[in-house]
Amino acid sequence: MPAAPRIAPGQLFAPEEWAPFQSRSAVAGPLLVLHCWGVIALAVALGIWIPWLIPLSVMIIGTRQLGLAILMHEAAHGALSRNLKLNDFLGHWLCAVPVGASLGNYRPYHLSHHRFAQQAEDPDLILSAPFPVSPASLRRKLIRDLAGQTFFKQRVLLPLAALKQSRAQAATLCEPSDSAPKRPTDDHAYEALVTGRSILPFLLVNAGLLAVFSLAGVWWAYFALWLLPMATWFPMVTRIRNIAEHACVEGSAEDAFRAARTTRANWLERAFIAPYWVNFHAEHHLFMWVNSYKLPALHKKLDGMGLLHRMEIAPSYLSVLREASRKRD
Repeated sequence: MPAAPRIAPGQLFAPEEWAPFQSRSAVAGPLLVLHCWGVIALAVALGIWIPWLIPLSVMIIGTRQLGLAILMHEAAHGALSRNLKLNDFLGHWLCAVPVGASLGNYRPYHLSHHRFAQQAEDPDLILSAPFPVSPASLRRKLIRDLAGQTFFKQRVLLPLAALKQSRAQAATLCEPSDSAPKRPTDDHAYEALVTGRSILPFLLVNAGLLAVFSLAGVWWAYFALWLLPMATWFPMVTRIRNIAEHACVEGSAEDAFRAARTTRANWLERAFIAPYWVNFHAEHHLFMWVNSYKLPALHKKLDGMGLLHRMEIAPSYLSVLREASRKRD
C-alpha cells in the first residue's frame, strides 16, 4: 500500500522563506467563518428585500454553503484556529453540521485521501476516476444536481438505506457479510456516506434556522433561501469543485507536483463556484498544512521559482469542464 509521493518544504525553501507559510493566525480562521455566515445573511436579506433577486441569492448562498464545507476542510487540517478545541468547535458546529456533514467523520477520511492521493487506496478516487465522460453525461450530472435529485439521494435515500442496513446488522448480531451493500459507485453517493452522517445534528440545526426565520415573520425564506440553495446550487458547485481538483490529472502516482489541479479563477468564479481559495488545490496537496488564505502567496512563490510548469494549471473552470467532458458518446 504505497503512499502518494511527497516533497518536504526543506527541499524547496530556506527556513526563513518557509516560515511565513508555516505560521498560524489566531484570528484569521474565525474571521473566515464569520465572513461566510455574513455573506449568507446578506444574501438572505437581499432575497427577502427584493424577491426577484432570489435566483441570485440562491447562487450566492449555495456557493457559501460550499464555503462552509471548505472551512470544515480547513478545520480538518487544524487550520481554523491554533486552539484545537476552538478549531474543532468552529469546524463541526458552524461549518460541517449546518450542511449535513461531520468533522469527526470527515477528518480521517480526508487525511487518508492526502496519504494515498490518486492511488488505488484513495477514498476520493471515485470522484475523479470516471472522467473524462461525454458532454451528455456531464450535462446529465449537472442537471440532476440543479433539479435536486442529488440532494434527495444524499439527504433522504442514503440515510434511510444506512439506517436500514444498521438495523439489519443489529438484528442479526453479526458483522457485514458479503451480501451486505457494496460501496456505492456514484461519486456523490460515496461522498454523502462519508461526510453526511451527522443526521440528527443537521436536523436540529436546520430546525433552529427555521424557527429563526419563522420568528422573523419570513418562514418561507428558510425554504427559498437556505434549503433551495442546499438542494440545487450547492451540489452542482461541489461537483464542479471535485472535477476540477483531480479529474484528468496525469502523473500523480509518480510526482508530488501532479497530485491535483490548480484552476485560475476570476472574481466571478470565486463568487459563484470557488470560494476561499479552494482553486489552489495543487499547492494544497504539495503542502497540506498551509492555511488556505496563504495558498495564493505560495502559488506566486512557486511561480517565481519556475516550478509551475510541473503542475497541472487550468485557465478557468470552463476549460476544466471541457477537458472532463472530452470523451465521445
